[in-house]
Amino acid sequence: MTLIPFNKYNILLFTEFNFDSDLLEGIDASGYETATPVQEKVIPPILEGHDIIASAQTGTGKTAAFLLPILSRLLKHRIEGQISALIIVPTRELAIQIGQHLEGLSYFTNISSISVFGGNDGGNFATEKQALRMGADIVVCTPGRMIAHLNMGYVALKQLQFLVLDEADRMLDMGFNDDIMKILSFVPKKRQTLLFSATMPDKILRLAKNILYNPVQINIALAKPPEKIVQRAYVIYDAQKLEVVKHLLKTIPYKSALVFCSRKHSVKQLARELQRARFEIGEMHSDLEQFRREDIMNKFAGGRLPVLVATDILSRGIDIDTIDLVINYDVPHDGEDYVHRIGRTARAEADGMAVTLVTEKEQNRFAAIEELLGKPVEKAPVPETLGQTPGYHPRKPRNRNNRARNFR
Repeated sequence: MTLIPFNKYNILLFTEFNFDSDLLEGIDASGYETATPVQEKVIPPILEGHDIIASAQTGTGKTAAFLLPILSRLLKHRIEGQISALIIVPTRELAIQIGQHLEGLSYFTNISSISVFGGNDGGNFATEKQALRMGADIVVCTPGRMIAHLNMGYVALKQLQFLVLDEADRMLDMGFNDDIMKILSFVPKKRQTLLFSATMPDKILRLAKNILYNPVQINIALAKPPEKIVQRAYVIYDAQKLEVVKHLLKTIPYKSALVFCSRKHSVKQLARELQRARFEIGEMHSDLEQFRREDIMNKFAGGRLPVLVATDILSRGIDIDTIDLVINYDVPHDGEDYVHRIGRTARAEADGMAVTLVTEKEQNRFAAIEELLGKPVEKAPVPETLGQTPGYHPRKPRNRNNRARNFR
């Protein structure tokens, strides 16, 4: 079925970028449907071949903003057995995170990848060496570890098409300027370079002037949610999600409630369960035909449909003043998505409440969102009738290998 863009609400679907069908399958499996502002602005010029200098924080969706167009272009033109893209990051934690993101998005493609970072054992170094010698399509690396491999003479970067510097300001603050310049001495001058930095001090501008050619400049700031939105979180087990949503819809007064799920499969399943529990529910996702979307939105906006379960297709561009309750059934992918989701409430000077359900596996992600917000979100007690709940103990990412399927 052809997916129809929901442009009436100024929402850009990933299907509008004309990505390869295998890449779209990975995007869908990763739970993505609509583009964040940084993705809307960054993806088109990368697809067109421009160098980029972008001011964007972690949490704005910038990782997918550079991974998706690189994957898209490599699917059209890649050189077998050669490293085509090099992504340099300041820490192994970020290398692991980007590598995991990359593996999910590229899962249904033939693109190979490897994450190269220090602080692990000799076995990992040997695996990295093999992957680099064979020519993984995309390499995510920390500067010091990459230089260790380059110094041994088996890494060929002559066919490199894409160079990405992520969190460039942090890398310079950590003293990696000389390491970056040494790596740059191994890559061809004719390449596409993408530089991302949360801030733009003079040292970043000087670096950009040296390594970028006629770049497109993009500035994206992460907006903070209005103070009048009451934010709460329920830390629960995954099996308790449905009962907690029912409890919230029964006990919190609202005119219109919007429940966000990260995947359309979850939307369909949750809507079905809530309908069985006698709630008057509508559902919104990209599988619906345009006329069905319009009908549902008209009913929801007019107050004839009190609860709507939706994917992020409705997290941007929709302005309905009567929404006074937003429930995040799943923790959003990043801070940008969180701010846009909860921003659907407390419109036109009205008050609103935003509730997020946080399962054990989502605690780290929610803690990252809290860090971006600059303050913790209140953890509300779960009714005793729903059973025991886990404590809130988010941890830093573990040091896990992130090798592509090709190099396991």
